[in-house]
Amino acid sequence: MKKLSYLLLLAALISNSIFAQQKKTENPAQQKMNTFINNLLSKMTVDEKIGQLNLLTGGEATTGAAVSTDVESKIAKGNVGGIFSLTTPEKIRKAQEIAMKSRLKIPLIFGQDVIHGYKTTFPIPLALAASWDLPLIEKTARIAAIEASADGLNWTFSPMVDIARDARWGRIAEGSGEDTYLGSQIAKVMVKGYQGDDLSKYNTIMACVKHFALYGAAEAGRDYNTTDMSLDRMYNDYLPPYKAALDAGAGSIMVSFNDINGVPATANKWLLTDLLRKQWGFKGFVVSDYTGVSELIDHGLGDLKTVSALSLKAGTDMDMVSEGFLSTLKQSLKEGKVTITQLDNSCRLILQAKYKLGLFEDPFRYCNEERAKNEILTPANIQFAREAATKTFVLLKNQNQTLPLKKSGNIAVIGPLANTKANMPGTWSVNADMNLVPSLLEGLKNVGGDNVKITYSLGSNLTTDETLQINSTMFGREIPRDNRSEDELIKEAVQNASKADVVVAALGEGSEMSGESSSRTDIGIPENQKRLLNALLKTGKPVVLVLFTGRPLAIKWESENVPAILNVWFGGIQTTNAIADVVFGDVNPSGKLPVTFPQNVGQVPIYYSHKNTGRPLPDGKWFTKFKSNYLDVSNEPLYPFGFGLSYTTFTYGDLKLSSNTLKPSQKITVTTTITNTGKLAGEEIVQLYIRDLVGTSTRPVKELKGFQKIKLQPGESKMVTFNLTEEDLKFYTSDLKFIAEPGDFKVFVGSNVRDVKEADFKLVK
Repeated sequence: MKKLSYLLLLAALISNSIFAQQKKTENPAQQKMNTFINNLLSKMTVDEKIGQLNLLTGGEATTGAAVSTDVESKIAKGNVGGIFSLTTPEKIRKAQEIAMKSRLKIPLIFGQDVIHGYKTTFPIPLALAASWDLPLIEKTARIAAIEASADGLNWTFSPMVDIARDARWGRIAEGSGEDTYLGSQIAKVMVKGYQGDDLSKYNTIMACVKHFALYGAAEAGRDYNTTDMSLDRMYNDYLPPYKAALDAGAGSIMVSFNDINGVPATANKWLLTDLLRKQWGFKGFVVSDYTGVSELIDHGLGDLKTVSALSLKAGTDMDMVSEGFLSTLKQSLKEGKVTITQLDNSCRLILQAKYKLGLFEDPFRYCNEERAKNEILTPANIQFAREAATKTFVLLKNQNQTLPLKKSGNIAVIGPLANTKANMPGTWSVNADMNLVPSLLEGLKNVGGDNVKITYSLGSNLTTDETLQINSTMFGREIPRDNRSEDELIKEAVQNASKADVVVAALGEGSEMSGESSSRTDIGIPENQKRLLNALLKTGKPVVLVLFTGRPLAIKWESENVPAILNVWFGGIQTTNAIADVVFGDVNPSGKLPVTFPQNVGQVPIYYSHKNTGRPLPDGKWFTKFKSNYLDVSNEPLYPFGFGLSYTTFTYGDLKLSSNTLKPSQKITVTTTITNTGKLAGEEIVQLYIRDLVGTSTRPVKELKGFQKIKLQPGESKMVTFNLTEEDLKFYTSDLKFIAEPGDFKVFVGSNVRDVKEADFKLVK
C-alpha cells in the first residue's frame, strides 16, 4: 500500500506539471475545465478512477450476449462510469440519483444505439447514403439527438463509418456503403447533426464514431472476422471516414472487434495510440465494443487480467460490459503491469466528456419529462421521416413506364413483406414503436384512395427453411409462417394476381437478414420468393417488384425478367407511406446506389474504385484468355455505383474545363449542362470522378470527388459547376506521404460511375 500511495503522489505531481504546461496554451474555458478535472482527479481513489472506465448495460435493448448484474450497487460504490440501454427521464434520473449519493458524486453518462433516428426512425444508414443528400442526412441526426436527449440520453454509438465492399457482411446495412469520399462526407454531417455546435446544450448528444478500424473488411463477409490489408488500402480507402468524423469534432470513438496486422483493435497500440492520438491528435475517449475486452481471451492474448492491462496500455479508455478493468486493473497497477499515469489519462478523458456535456453543472439536465412528452414523435418529425424515406428509394428498372401506378383499378399486393409492420423500420431500430408503423398494404391504401381496390396474398413464406426464418426475424420482427404447401400459397397468389390490373410484389430480405451478426453466403432473394415471382410474371400482368434489402442483392434474373424494380431498403417508421408516395407518383424517385450490385455472389467483393491490373480486360470484352476476367460471367456489375433511374430522363452535355492545366494553389472549373428531357419534374444527382493515370503507386480506375443534387422542371436545363484543386488529387503514397503527383488525369461527370462524359487535364508543378 505504501508503494501504491507513492505512485499516486507521483502521478499527481506529474499531472499537475502537465496541467501547468497546458494552461499556457489553453483558452479560459479549457483552463476552467482542466482545473475542475484536475482537482477532482486529485480526490479520487484508484477504485473510483477505475470505476469511471466501466460501462455497463441497463438491458433494455439486446445488443450483445452478456448482461450486466448488480448495477445499482456498483453505481453507489462509484464503480460505474456510464450506462447504456437505459431510457426515459424517470429511469435515468433514478440511476443518476444513485450516482449522486456516491462519495464524489460523479455523474453517469447514458448511451444508446441511436443509429438511424430514435423513436422517429429514419431509413437505415445504407439507405440514407442512397439519398446523397447531406443536409437531409444531417437533419435526421439532429432530430435523433433532440429526441434521444429528450428521453434522457446524451451519447450515441453512431455514426458507423466503416467502408464495406462485401455484400455478404450484414453490417453493410449500418454504414454508408463502399465509397471513401461519400462515406467521409456523410460521417461529417452525422457528427454535426448529433453534436451541434455546443455539447453542453440540452438537446445535443455526443457522437461515437465506430468501428475503429477496418471492421467493414471482415474476411469472407463473416461478422467479427479478422481483417488483413495493406497500408495503401488502409490509408487511402478505409481510414478517411474515421478521420473525417473526428475532424468534425466527434467526442468519442469505439474500437472494432477485428484484428489489425495480427493484433486485435482493442489491444492495438499502433492503432489507438500511434495513429489515433499521435498522428491524428484525437482528444476524446475510446470505448471498447460490447465485451470487446474480454473477447481478447478468445483471440488468444491471455486471461482477463492480461487482456485488460493490454487494452488500457494500448489506448482503450472505457470497457463496455466485460468488467475486466473493474475486476483486474487495481491488481495490475500493484504489479506494475499498468501505470497510474495510464489510468489517470483514461479517467481524465471520460471526465472531460461528462464536463463538456454539462453533467457536472447539472447531472439531471437530460431528465426533463416535459421534453419527453413534447419533443418525441412529433407530427413534423414523422412527416420528415416520410419525406426522407422517399429520397432513399432507388428505381432500378422501369420498363415501358410501368411506374408510377394510377390511383384507380385493381392492385394485387403479394409477398411475405407486404403485411408486416415490424420489419419496416429496418435493423438497429431498437427504439421504434411498431404500433405506429403501417404495413405496405396499409400504406398503399392510405395513399391510393377510394378509387383503388387493393387485395392481398401472402404468396410465400420469407424462406422455405423454418429455422432460417426464425434466425432472420429475431427481436420481435417475426413474420408468421403459413403452414400450407408452397404450391398452395403460390396458387392463391396467382388467382389474386389474375384478377388485378397490376401486381406489387413485396419481396426480399426481412429486416434482420442484414445487420449485426447477419452475414449471408447467398445474397439473392430466397428461392421460394423467386418461384413466387416467376409465377406472378407468367400471369402476364405488369409486375412491380418492391425490393426490401439491407445490402446489395444478386438479382440478375429479376433484373432480366421483372418490368419494374424499386429498391426501398428499409425506410424507417414511415417506410410504407413513402413507398406508396413513390409508387403512385406523388414523389419522383431520386436515390442512387451507394454500393455496387453484383451479378452473383461470386463477384463479391465488387466495388467501382478498384485498381487496374497488368492484364486488364478491354472495355466491352468478355471472355478473353490471359486477361483478368471470369469464365462464366463478365466483370461488369449488375447495377453500378451511383446508379438510379427517375420517372423522367436527363441528358448531359459535354464537359468544359476552364483550363487543361492545373497548378498548385489554382483550380480547374468543370462545367456541364443537364437537361430534363422528360415530362415530369425530377431530381438528379450529378457525380464527378477523377482518374490519376500515372503515379508512383497504382491508383483506382475512378474516384468520386464531388456530387451535386439538382432539381429540374420538364424541359429545364441547368449548368452544374465543380471546382478541382490540387487537394482533390492527393493520396497516400507507398511510404505514406499525402501528396498529389504531377502528371495526366481524367475527369468524368455523369449520372453514375459508368455513364459519364470525360475530359483530360494535367497537374503541373
